[in-house]
Amino acid sequence: MGFAAVARVTSDQWITCAVLDKINFGLLPGSELNLETTICNEIREHHKVVVIDHVAEDEEFANHHTPLLYGFQSYISVPIILKNGEFFGTLCAIDPSPANLKNTSVVGMFKMFADLIAFHLDALQQIAISEQTLQKERETADFREQFIAILGHDLRNPLNAVSSSAQLLARLSHENRAQRLITIIKDSSFRMNGLIENMLDFASGRLGDGISITRTPNEDLEQVLIQVIEEMQAISPTRKIKIDFNTVHPVSVDGKRIAQLFSNLLGNAITYSPADATIEITASSTEDEFNLCVANPGKAIPPAAMERLFQPFSRGEVEPSQKGLGLGLYIASEIAKAHGGGLTVSSNVEKTCFTLSIPSK
Repeated sequence: MGFAAVARVTSDQWITCAVLDKINFGLLPGSELNLETTICNEIREHHKVVVIDHVAEDEEFANHHTPLLYGFQSYISVPIILKNGEFFGTLCAIDPSPANLKNTSVVGMFKMFADLIAFHLDALQQIAISEQTLQKERETADFREQFIAILGHDLRNPLNAVSSSAQLLARLSHENRAQRLITIIKDSSFRMNGLIENMLDFASGRLGDGISITRTPNEDLEQVLIQVIEEMQAISPTRKIKIDFNTVHPVSVDGKRIAQLFSNLLGNAITYSPADATIEITASSTEDEFNLCVANPGKAIPPAAMERLFQPFSRGEVEPSQKGLGLGLYIASEIAKAHGGGLTVSSNVEKTCFTLSIPSK
């Protein structure tokens, strides 16, 4: 066949997508023919294959306007049907001379190529949809993370004002009722500050190069951990905390980040354990590794929740009083990674234990 084309055929257009022209028919990719002058327009309506070996001897097409207009004697056109059933166009071919086209081999080959073209078009469409969806998801994620960063930054100033005012009131007033209210304000400020820190770290980690750390050689980790415990017990004075520290070997870490990580773990242990339970904290260091374990009795973490426990905005089953952003464990895990270590969890009906392991140097 001297000329072949993949044609896009709609209700008002016939446009070439790809062309093989050995007879100088004159069409290039993007060229158009008057729709009404083509047999493809008829195929668009009935979706059937049209094959002509010799126009002059064909009863149906001997006097058809299309062969007379374009001067061909042999013709084949196969509809291209997309996966969703939509008619795309045709794979067609013509030649000025007669040809033996009405046989299983030729018609089968054209049908196969038409199916391959339809498959390719479907794949391209799916890729385009996927890319569009991915772009929207990226834009949504970027917007969310930027919003978190801005919100966290803007919340700090009024929160600092509230915290400072509470401290000033505590010094000025000695009435029991006022002191109770001041304690509530201070506790709420402490919790809000932790949420803001997590939001900012999450946004920084996702928008930048991850959570940054500044190591201090021979960091006094026992003092770092004790300070966090004292802060937590000031908020929850009735909670029982048992410690077992053996950190005789020096450790090079970012003390503030370890305190932040430990605060998240200890806060979770207090939140998710019975009020009369004892929380056990063990810490040890060797020449090679520092380990910290926070264990508490309570309900076992469900397997489904375990799989996504360290993912952002993910939390286990919570009571109304246990609401949060679901960022604490994600931030803690990222801090562990920034130190070249990891954070793991084990949970059963007896207790849940979060374990931090990082290199000592």
